[in-house]
Amino acid sequence: MSDQNPYEKLGVSEEASFDEIQDARNRLFEQHSGDAKHLEVIEAAYDAILMDRLRMRQEGKIKVPERIRFPELRVQSPPKESPTPREQSPAWLQRMLDQPTPADIFLPGAWFLGLSSITVFYPEGGDQVLQLALVVGVGASIYFLNRKESKFGRAVLLTLVSLIIGLIAGGLVAGWLSPQISFLNLSSNQFSTVLTFILLWLVSSFLR
Repeated sequence: MSDQNPYEKLGVSEEASFDEIQDARNRLFEQHSGDAKHLEVIEAAYDAILMDRLRMRQEGKIKVPERIRFPELRVQSPPKESPTPREQSPAWLQRMLDQPTPADIFLPGAWFLGLSSITVFYPEGGDQVLQLALVVGVGASIYFLNRKESKFGRAVLLTLVSLIIGLIAGGLVAGWLSPQISFLNLSSNQFSTVLTFILLWLVSSFLR
């Protein structure tokens, strides 16, 4: 490109209008956005054309639009900052997270709220009620996950993992908070079951 004149470097004729020159410069900037040396050549050619046009204007050969200014007086716009990797979620997390509709949130929420209410307010059934509620909760979680992506195996896997994590975490938390749980007239099994329902609701609503 060193043997070309500034007009040839921008790919415009010497009779081109200022708008055509500016459009050519912007187009070349987009095409070579990652090539610093190429961008310098394009900018230098653009500046040379502006200086040539201003010289011709001073000689009365052409009329230059008022918006043209000397290159050294033009304010360079700051480069756009590309998002850093820290601002982006990992690819595997983006694949798993869903953007649920209100129905995907409130419908499973209503089911698991109802099951939690049965667990808390009908303790006379003992462990049988808790086991039945967990079975229904597992079925509901699999249904809501499978409804979104139609991947039954994935829905079963996520539900079972959530069930195991919920029961284990619920048992540990119940051991730490046993005085407070007893104050609420809840057994550790009831607390673990409710915590599991909360986890199942989060998984069925916000994962895919």
